[in-house]
Amino acid sequence: MVAQKQGTIVHWHSLSSVLAIFRLAPEDGSCFPVYVPGQYIALRREDCRLTKRTSDSDGNFSYTPDVDESGRPRLGSVTHSYSIISSPSETLQHGWLEFYVLLEKGAAQYPGRFTESLFRHQPGGDRRLTYYDRITGDFTLQSRAAGFSSVWLVGTGTGLAPFRPMIRQLHDDALAGKSTSVRYTLLHANRTLQELPYHQELSDIEAARSFDFAYVPSLSRPSPNDLNDTTLGKGRANNLLRRLFDMPLKEEELQTAGGPQQPMSANVVRPVFPDRHPVQELRRRFDPSSTVLLTCGNPDAMADVGAIASLNHFRFEKEDW
Repeated sequence: MVAQKQGTIVHWHSLSSVLAIFRLAPEDGSCFPVYVPGQYIALRREDCRLTKRTSDSDGNFSYTPDVDESGRPRLGSVTHSYSIISSPSETLQHGWLEFYVLLEKGAAQYPGRFTESLFRHQPGGDRRLTYYDRITGDFTLQSRAAGFSSVWLVGTGTGLAPFRPMIRQLHDDALAGKSTSVRYTLLHANRTLQELPYHQELSDIEAARSFDFAYVPSLSRPSPNDLNDTTLGKGRANNLLRRLFDMPLKEEELQTAGGPQQPMSANVVRPVFPDRHPVQELRRRFDPSSTVLLTCGNPDAMADVGAIASLNHFRFEKEDW
């Protein structure tokens, strides 16, 4: 049985009301297990607001808050696994693990059980956090990208988590003299610039040219100022990929399948690539025989990325636990 240990949240940075970065220090006298970029660890809290499964007359299931006879939420323990966004070299140097987390919402907009507890207590509340003393998972470059000369990493929102440590570790290794001939391309999309917390670091790694790395950041809800920033892409990650392959936007595809053509919603952001990475240059980084695409994030976006990969005949891998 895997041991449970008591860690401490030693840093909490809110990016928005629903998005944060935090660092977890290990139990006193302990170190975290050795790990590989892309792996995950299970975390546990004891005061989570529980939910219960209910069904309607048609047999459709949903989850609603579980309350006692007085209407107060029932509390209990919940375990949730998270990809580690710090790199092994950072953990070796500083001791902590870093995480990039979203306050999850269910279909009925009830806050996620684990993350509701986590966000409720931060930044100034209960800093204790239980973790299972094992780091595992095979969503790694060694397991999913071996033998490919071009690797695309596509993350939506907190789906950046397994990819940032891969890039950081490759950079640190290159500076230490361990070179690679593999081309790496990272496409990360989130709603706003504030929600791209590793944007500057990844831009700096690209500019350092320590290895062949292209960083493509994009905003799905750009502000008026962002629209004029040519260093940023615009649009959802899957639509940027669709643009690369001259495919219609996902919204256009759904619209056509649903009946007569209607004007596109004004909320749809058409894909635009950063000036430093024009479409023609990025297309050259795709060769179906030598390219693998790894994706993590929103399930609908990952499914669409998988469909794009299938239609264009290149290898596709997604993070599934």
